[in-house]
Amino acid sequence: MSQLALPLKLQDHAVFESFLPTGNEALIAFLQDLVNDGHGLGGWLRGGAAVGKTHLLQAFCERVQSSAQYLPMGDVVTAGAEILDGLASRQFVCLDDVDIVAGNDQWELGLFRLFNDVVDAGGTLLCSASAAPRDCGFELADLESRFSLLPVYQIHPLGDSERIEALQLRAGHRGLELPVEAAAYLLNRSSRDMASLYQILDKLDSEALIAQRRLTIPFVREVIGKL
Repeated sequence: MSQLALPLKLQDHAVFESFLPTGNEALIAFLQDLVNDGHGLGGWLRGGAAVGKTHLLQAFCERVQSSAQYLPMGDVVTAGAEILDGLASRQFVCLDDVDIVAGNDQWELGLFRLFNDVVDAGGTLLCSASAAPRDCGFELADLESRFSLLPVYQIHPLGDSERIEALQLRAGHRGLELPVEAAAYLLNRSSRDMASLYQILDKLDSEALIAQRRLTIPFVREVIGKL
């Protein structure tokens, strides 16, 4: 996938197969339809921190490869809105955490132009944010109006049982076997947001490879104790 000269490398685990769809089946189906159809105005993914917005945008980009450009707004906000110029040449433009620039005149004008350029080119715009367009604090009314044309999908957080399933799914994707008892132990002794849990799972992966150990409760306890 072609990238801008910025640290925009996709995470290797961010694929549809490693995302537990429970509670978000309609959104997953919508994104996969976009992949299969290759066209459509786009969509707006809303949700709190660590619910999977970045994962899904990157999974979408992984599927369509060079047809997409992924842009994490938090990483590029200091570069200036000029970075948006020319993005409409891609069939799919994916803007992560777009509400970060709400209230910034330069960025809002740039996003307004980008939206129009994408539509004129017959492209697709996918955005993620913490809230729906009308609740993000955009000051340019025309931009809020444009963004409001995109269908909004809320990403629902996982319950505890689904968190365990998600950890097992991610572990399996990495070639690890995470017994339900070990996953429950991890859940009950660490931060419960998925970003933190996945970080610990990454550590368990590397430590298990070094020690040639299975992910048992004693081993999980040992690794957590070092963090």
